[in-house]
Amino acid sequence: MRIAVVSDGEGGGRLRELGADGVSQGSLWRVSDLAGAVADYEKHSAEPPRWIWAATDEVYPPLIEHALRISRCHDVTLVEALLLGYHGRFGEARSLGAAWARLHGRDVPADLAAPQTSAGIDVQEALFEPDRSTLPPDVDRLTALVEVHADQQRRIAELPAPDRFALLAAVESAGALAAIEMAHDGIPWRMDVHDQLLSEQLGARPPGGMRPPVLADLAERISAEFGRPVNPDSPPQLMKAFAAIGHPVPSTRSHDLRQVDHAVVPLLLRYKELARLHSAHGWAWLDTWVRHGRFRPDYVVGGVVSGRWATRGGGALQIPKVVRRAVRADPDWTLVTADAGQLEPRILAAVSGDRALAAAAGSEDLYARLAPLFNGDRERAKIGLLAAMYGQTSGDAAPLLRTMRRNFPTALAYVDAAARAGEQGELVRSWLGRTCPPPSPTWRRIVYGDPAAETAPAAGGTPDGARLARERGRFTRNFVIQATAAEWALVFMAAVRRRLRELDTAHGAPQLVFFQHDELVLHVPCSLAAAAVEVLTASAEETRRLLFESTEVRFPLDISVVRCYADA
Repeated sequence: MRIAVVSDGEGGGRLRELGADGVSQGSLWRVSDLAGAVADYEKHSAEPPRWIWAATDEVYPPLIEHALRISRCHDVTLVEALLLGYHGRFGEARSLGAAWARLHGRDVPADLAAPQTSAGIDVQEALFEPDRSTLPPDVDRLTALVEVHADQQRRIAELPAPDRFALLAAVESAGALAAIEMAHDGIPWRMDVHDQLLSEQLGARPPGGMRPPVLADLAERISAEFGRPVNPDSPPQLMKAFAAIGHPVPSTRSHDLRQVDHAVVPLLLRYKELARLHSAHGWAWLDTWVRHGRFRPDYVVGGVVSGRWATRGGGALQIPKVVRRAVRADPDWTLVTADAGQLEPRILAAVSGDRALAAAAGSEDLYARLAPLFNGDRERAKIGLLAAMYGQTSGDAAPLLRTMRRNFPTALAYVDAAARAGEQGELVRSWLGRTCPPPSPTWRRIVYGDPAAETAPAAGGTPDGARLARERGRFTRNFVIQATAAEWALVFMAAVRRRLRELDTAHGAPQLVFFQHDELVLHVPCSLAAAAVEVLTASAEETRRLLFESTEVRFPLDISVVRCYADA
């Protein structure tokens, strides 16, 4: 069952049942308690309904506040972005109002900003925020929602692989539900432990704006080694200082600094490491982002062109190992983590149809399985496989890449074709249909010599044009793999989320609390730890079948049951 829903901004709203085809219309309900009506459908329907709404981050947070969890939805805004992207129309407005305007040949309004959060706490004042769909005042929102949803269903059905794209739309929407739930539940976070580890690393907390003692001491020692006052936070000052002591450096990146044989380098590398901790996850971060024992990540679903998520702050996608000591389960609860290892190489094996690579990817350690081809060297096997995916052809990677081409020609042909398409300014797509952005007018001007040209010169034109063409080729070469890996993670997350809802909640409802690229973290009662592990393994197998049917490629998980995230 599909049900379109709009709120009236005062706690009520309207619901329209849709036919099995998602197009024909059924019963219309006007309710004063929208959350209650949604809860009744969720509880009493034979099959969980799929809710059709303009934007999950607009409608779902108030429902969460009523202790209501939704099973499934269709997020019109997210799906519109996917459909526009499929045809290379990146950057166009994607709201309900914009989609309705395009459907009716009207002027397309710009999107309004999504609701922002502060320190992970939703700042919405009303139960339901006013609609952000930018519809004209004389257009009924529910009618527009039903029309746009029907149009999206039609557009998906007309695609070359409609079933795959429909799965992409479903898991993108499921990801939006999970993102709101993770922001609401939060990761269990011990502020006292975090404060202690900062003091251990940086010294006592300093007054506002001053360097912590350890950083201040390192800064003095760095200046002493240079023989002049130098601000270690200033790249221009550092580069001048290195030149003055006879060691000019092209940049102050750690890689370039490690090439210099001088006593100042270890001090500077240590300073950079600790300064990064202080700025990204120091006391200011702790004060801003952790409330009531929880860090609530503010995710942006599909915030990266590959489909990976972004955040609106808080650094949720990069929690350093040292900081993970502060992530500790509540009493009588535990953390269950699952990390999909070697995901992108296994994705290459599955999508390319290379039978030899798929057979190797049927093992627990793909790199070890390939090692005999590289004189038994697992590390060289890893470098060779990564070179194939990322297009590295120089240096030590060149002979390793030749070995890959000789043994896995179908896999290499797959990424080579994606690279050629990118160099020619064409679009490439993931397994389910997420599409890369088209080249910019500036790229077309430099590579083609004409921003309106549709094909590139055979040799890439000027040297700058050839360089830009190769760079885009490397991007599209990896896009087809990385975007599909992001889809694997979304399908996996949706399966885990659904299965967690089926577990016994007598001792508390298990929670999906954290997502980071290829890793999920669950917070569950200790009594459900074994069941949660089964949920993860069963969901990984379901994901393999949904995406790749009978492939022999395996996607093993590294699963840990721990009290502290740092122990995973």
